[in-house]
Amino acid sequence: EVQLQAFGGGLVQAGGSLRLSCATSGFVFDDYAISWFRQAPGKERESVTCMSRVDGIWYYDDSVKGRFTISKDNGKKSAYLQLTRLNPEDSAVYYCAAKIGYCHDSRYSQDYWGRGTQVTVSS
Repeated sequence: EVQLQAFGGGLVQAGGSLRLSCATSGFVFDDYAISWFRQAPGKERESVTCMSRVDGIWYYDDSVKGRFTISKDNGKKSAYLQLTRLNPEDSAVYYCAAKIGYCHDSRYSQDYWGRGTQVTVSS
Protein backbone atom coordinates (compact mmCIF):
# COMPACT_ATOMS: atom_id res chain seq x y z
CA GLU A 1 0.00 0.00 0.00
CA VAL A 2 1.39 3.38 -1.02
CA GLN A 3 1.35 5.91 1.79
CA LEU A 4 2.56 9.45 2.24
CA GLN A 5 1.93 11.17 5.55
CA ALA A 6 2.78 14.81 6.16
CA PHE A 7 3.01 16.02 9.72
CA GLY A 8 4.61 18.70 11.83
CA GLY A 9 2.33 21.62 11.16
CA GLY A 10 0.89 23.85 13.81
CA LEU A 11 0.39 27.40 14.97
CA VAL A 12 3.40 29.68 15.00
CA GLN A 13 3.97 33.41 15.31
CA ALA A 14 5.33 35.45 12.44
CA GLY A 15 9.08 35.07 12.23
CA GLY A 16 9.01 31.59 13.69
CA SER A 17 9.97 28.21 12.30
CA LEU A 18 8.50 24.77 11.76
CA ARG A 19 9.84 21.50 10.41
CA LEU A 20 7.48 19.37 8.35
CA SER A 21 8.03 15.68 7.69
CA CYS A 22 6.71 13.36 5.00
CA ALA A 23 6.91 9.68 5.88
CA THR A 24 6.43 7.33 2.94
CA SER A 25 6.04 3.64 2.25
CA GLY A 26 4.92 1.28 -0.49
CA PHE A 27 7.11 2.51 -3.34
CA VAL A 28 10.76 2.77 -4.27
CA PHE A 29 11.45 6.08 -2.60
CA ASP A 30 14.49 7.26 -4.54
CA ASP A 31 12.87 6.52 -7.90
CA TYR A 32 10.38 9.33 -7.23
CA ALA A 33 10.57 13.07 -7.07
CA ILE A 34 9.20 14.43 -3.81
CA SER A 35 7.38 17.75 -3.87
CA TRP A 36 5.84 19.99 -1.27
CA PHE A 37 2.67 21.82 -2.22
CA ARG A 38 0.51 24.17 -0.23
CA GLN A 39 -3.04 25.41 -0.49
CA ALA A 40 -4.49 28.41 1.28
CA PRO A 41 -8.23 29.05 1.58
CA GLY A 42 -9.68 30.27 -1.69
CA LYS A 43 -6.49 29.60 -3.62
CA GLU A 44 -5.25 26.87 -5.91
CA ARG A 45 -2.81 24.28 -4.71
CA GLU A 46 0.65 25.52 -5.60
CA SER A 47 4.07 23.98 -5.75
CA VAL A 48 6.55 25.05 -3.10
CA THR A 49 9.60 22.94 -3.89
CA CYS A 50 10.76 19.61 -5.30
CA MET A 51 13.71 17.29 -4.95
CA SER A 52 14.70 14.13 -6.81
CA ARG A 53 17.64 11.90 -7.58
CA VAL A 54 17.55 13.22 -11.15
CA ASP A 55 17.14 16.92 -10.37
CA GLY A 56 18.66 17.42 -6.99
CA ILE A 57 16.81 20.36 -5.45
CA TRP A 58 15.03 21.44 -8.58
CA TYR A 59 12.87 24.36 -7.55
CA TYR A 60 11.80 26.77 -4.87
CA ASP A 61 8.92 29.10 -5.39
CA ASP A 62 10.07 32.71 -5.25
CA SER A 63 7.84 33.35 -2.27
CA VAL A 64 9.78 30.86 -0.13
CA LYS A 65 13.27 30.99 -1.61
CA GLY A 66 15.84 31.57 1.09
CA ARG A 67 13.38 30.73 3.85
CA PHE A 68 12.34 27.11 3.20
CA THR A 69 14.64 24.13 2.73
CA ILE A 70 13.75 20.69 1.38
CA SER A 71 15.72 17.59 2.28
CA LYS A 72 15.29 13.84 2.28
CA ASP A 73 16.60 10.73 3.98
CA ASN A 74 16.57 7.74 1.66
CA GLY A 75 17.20 5.30 4.49
CA LYS A 76 14.10 6.51 6.31
CA LYS A 77 12.12 7.02 3.09
CA SER A 78 11.20 10.44 4.40
CA ALA A 79 11.30 14.00 3.14
CA TYR A 80 11.36 17.20 5.14
CA LEU A 81 10.59 20.86 4.73
CA GLN A 82 12.22 23.34 7.07
CA LEU A 83 10.22 26.55 7.22
CA THR A 84 11.86 29.64 8.69
CA ARG A 85 10.98 33.30 8.95
CA LEU A 86 7.35 32.45 8.52
CA ASN A 87 4.79 35.10 7.74
CA PRO A 88 0.99 35.00 7.66
CA GLU A 89 1.02 34.54 3.88
CA ASP A 90 2.61 31.14 4.45
CA SER A 91 -0.50 29.89 6.22
CA ALA A 92 -1.84 26.91 4.28
CA VAL A 93 -2.31 23.18 4.28
CA TYR A 94 1.02 21.70 3.23
CA TYR A 95 1.07 18.48 1.21
CA CYS A 96 3.81 16.15 0.16
CA ALA A 97 3.54 14.40 -3.18
CA ALA A 98 5.51 11.85 -5.18
CA LYS A 99 6.06 11.65 -8.93
CA ILE A 100 7.99 8.98 -10.80
CA GLY A 101 11.31 10.17 -12.16
CA TYR A 102 11.93 13.89 -12.28
CA CYS A 103 10.36 16.96 -10.73
CA HIS A 104 7.39 18.80 -12.13
CA ASP A 105 5.56 21.67 -10.47
CA SER A 106 2.07 20.80 -11.69
CA ARG A 107 -0.39 19.41 -9.19
CA TYR A 108 -1.78 17.33 -12.06
CA SER A 109 1.50 15.51 -12.62
CA GLN A 110 1.90 13.88 -9.24
CA ASP A 111 1.40 10.15 -8.80
CA TYR A 112 0.78 10.03 -5.05
CA TRP A 113 -0.45 12.51 -2.45
CA GLY A 114 -0.40 12.77 1.27
CA ARG A 115 -3.29 14.26 3.19
CA GLY A 116 -1.48 17.39 4.31
CA THR A 117 -0.74 19.23 7.52
CA GLN A 118 -1.99 22.66 8.56
CA VAL A 119 0.43 25.52 9.07
CA THR A 120 -1.02 28.67 10.59
CA VAL A 121 1.11 31.77 11.08
CA SER A 122 -0.21 34.54 13.28
CA SER A 123 0.78 38.17 12.84
